[in-house]
Amino acid sequence: MSTFPECHAIIPARYESSRFPGKPLAEILGKPMFWHVWNRARLCDGLTSVTLATDDERIFEAARRHEVPVVMTSSEHASGTDRVLEAARKIEADPESVIVNIQGDEPCLDPGMIDDLLRPFSRCRAMVTTLASRMAPDEAESPDRVKAVISADGRALYFSRAKVPFDRDGSGGDYHLHIGLYAFRMQALMRFGELEPSPLERREKLEQLRFLENGIDIHVTETAHACHGVDRPEDLETVTAILERE
Repeated sequence: MSTFPECHAIIPARYESSRFPGKPLAEILGKPMFWHVWNRARLCDGLTSVTLATDDERIFEAARRHEVPVVMTSSEHASGTDRVLEAARKIEADPESVIVNIQGDEPCLDPGMIDDLLRPFSRCRAMVTTLASRMAPDEAESPDRVKAVISADGRALYFSRAKVPFDRDGSGGDYHLHIGLYAFRMQALMRFGELEPSPLERREKLEQLRFLENGIDIHVTETAHACHGVDRPEDLETVTAILERE
């Protein structure tokens, strides 16, 4: 049985977005979106700290006003994972600690998802973990819904925008929808930062493939919790209704 490590959550929050500029500052029930994500994440007992990581002074100052722990990071990062790595170094995370990458557009985040994400670290020497949920074959058609192919022991075999696995004989079966929450041992996160973008990563535009192409296992936990992310301004109405009900 592995000793459960110290766990630090980082919430990347960029101002620039092609579909929704300024998204982290979008107001929901009188608070900016990033506040709701932070507030939900800190309800998870397994986390030692929760910190916002931004490259924008407007977001930084808003976080300070709302008493959300925040660090300023470079605007040159190619991915959210690179931003998380810089933030983890700034909070001086121990090499054996676990860093949780929480998407900044999940104001309805269920803390139970973080519990699911962290579970493998208590039972094995996991280096990277993520989540998946079941979805029907017709949902798997969309390239925006990333599919995870998972081994019998819970390791990721592949992630793709294509509808995989291919059902050659029409035998049926569910597909696994990848949910973009990650947890990394700090040493695995540092290794990611040392590696160049990999061929499959560039081809699929999926940065998690960099781990698989370099022999770093990703453990996948199936979760029953649902996501309600904000991609566009019109999604705010849906998440506001969910938060009002709760």
